[in-house]
Amino acid sequence: MSSKKILLPPGSPCASDRNNIVHVAEDPHIDSDLQAVYNWLISQPIEKLLTTAVNDAIEYVLDGARTWRFDLNSIDVDSDERASLGTKLQYRVLAALGLKKESPLDTKILGIPVELKGTVRTNWMIPREGQCEICLLIQVNSKNDRYRAFLMRTHRIWLNDGGNQDQKRTIMADAIRSYALPLLPWTPLPSNPLKLLKPAEKDIVFNSKNGIKRRLTALFGFLPEVVIPRIAIETVGANAKDVARRARQAKPDVYSEHGLIVLMGTWPSQRQLAAKYGFDISGEAWVALKPETLGADFEIAKTMALEFGQDTKPVS
Repeated sequence: MSSKKILLPPGSPCASDRNNIVHVAEDPHIDSDLQAVYNWLISQPIEKLLTTAVNDAIEYVLDGARTWRFDLNSIDVDSDERASLGTKLQYRVLAALGLKKESPLDTKILGIPVELKGTVRTNWMIPREGQCEICLLIQVNSKNDRYRAFLMRTHRIWLNDGGNQDQKRTIMADAIRSYALPLLPWTPLPSNPLKLLKPAEKDIVFNSKNGIKRRLTALFGFLPEVVIPRIAIETVGANAKDVARRARQAKPDVYSEHGLIVLMGTWPSQRQLAAKYGFDISGEAWVALKPETLGADFEIAKTMALEFGQDTKPVS
């Protein structure tokens, strides 16, 4: 039975598997390059940028508009696809932060090489070239719709000894707690409202024997006063042409069958009315509101909803 690896403190000698050059593991608070990269990152609107990057990477892997998938933890998503999120995330983080792919690692910040590592597991796999280097670490917990981020120089002495066949090593849990600089604590990700559907409701919404308009009418009826982003609409109508048109045509049916007024973010007037009652439908999102919520604006909203119920598009 092997004993637990002892966490060595800053000031201890360290050598990476890559070159075996002995150096001293610096305290992260006096590591000038680490601090420079950290200060640059926190000077950015980091939560907004990383949230967008993580969400885009998840949507790319799910590819809902072609697969009907909307949950990364679904049995319909195989383990290899789930693991690929880290690679997809890398390029989206670069784009979000305005960085370019640049050797010797993944990018450079202020001329300092930085490795980007994302994981959907409980730890990160650090490659040989990333040992003793500065790493931006992002952990995604899609089950709870959240993620967090750290910046750490992943010294070899702070990595576990057991590696995989590619000689990648995980980070010691105690080292993360002690020597990783937190960039973001657990931070909410946009939750796909399709996850809110009960099994019987999913059977109706994703029943290909029903027409798309019929299924979208059911979707709005099942999720009143829940903001539904465009990606969810496209997922329900996967592989169909002009799904938004079908959703527009469903608006009168949603009113006649469920008594709900569907507003869509494509039109400024509807977007502003939704915002008045606390619903953000920017980015071409949709929401089905109850008459009692709209109060005195009910008739105005009803006119808006039914007026654009046919195959019409907003005037730019």
